[in-house]
Amino acid sequence: MSFKATGERNNTNQTPQSQYGFVDLLKKPVEIYVFIDPLCPQCWSLEPFLKKLTLEYGRYFTIRPIISGKLTSLNAEAFQKPEDLAKVWEKVASRTGMSCDGDLWFENPVSSPWMAALSIKAAELQGKKAGMRFLRKIQENLFLNKQNISNEDVLLRCAEESNLDVEEFKQDLHSDSAKRALQCDLKLTREMEVEEIPAIVLFNQEEEEEGIKITGLYPYNVYVNVLQEMMQKEPPAAVKPALEDFLQLYRFVGTHEISVVFDWSESKTECEMKKLQLKQKVEKHPVKYGTFWRYVK
Repeated sequence: MSFKATGERNNTNQTPQSQYGFVDLLKKPVEIYVFIDPLCPQCWSLEPFLKKLTLEYGRYFTIRPIISGKLTSLNAEAFQKPEDLAKVWEKVASRTGMSCDGDLWFENPVSSPWMAALSIKAAELQGKKAGMRFLRKIQENLFLNKQNISNEDVLLRCAEESNLDVEEFKQDLHSDSAKRALQCDLKLTREMEVEEIPAIVLFNQEEEEEGIKITGLYPYNVYVNVLQEMMQKEPPAAVKPALEDFLQLYRFVGTHEISVVFDWSESKTECEMKKLQLKQKVEKHPVKYGTFWRYVK
């Protein structure tokens, strides 16, 4: 679905789309808004595609995560039906390959979705990269480790594991700045008419044209095609990094994520990771659906 750009956008009319040069690539012509909710298993399942898109075409775009209010607005009645939430999680894990353990809703349910969402905006006050590291960490703790990511102790541990300034994060967690930032995200969600998540909205920052919105999960080539449509060109994909360089960059990734990024079968990925495990460069972490690997070398 495409629509006219609205909301917090910085549009400039500069170099024509078909003539990107070195300077254009420095400022990256495309901006991608990724509308997510930290409790959404489908959003978690988008991770392998975002990694691959960044590695292959990240020189052309910037990513801006936007916290949507779709799951954080669940009413109390919905949270009284843990079996329904657990079924959704298990179904998504089986279908997408990204493990999410639905037993959380019986053993350690999230008590305040709003606090989980607010914590991401608090982390982003230390920078966009810090916010993205923190988002990934709370997703790991939620979907893999069955942690209540609205518990402040869990959030502080995630902040520490994300290399944030923990004291600053603790203050920001209860600040008006974080609340305003979250309200801005919710406002942007409404302005861009995002009614389902995950959703991705792409804009060419150099043209006063409509953005392109993709709602739901699709095969990887769909995201590439939409990016190329937005740029009006078909640039070649960048050469992928070596496996060990990829692991060093992301530190903790699933077999499924590696398979998607490198276009490998799950069995080939397991074989390659076992080689690194024998060299004591990675640690194996079995989860309910599949395996994750931590780079330790």
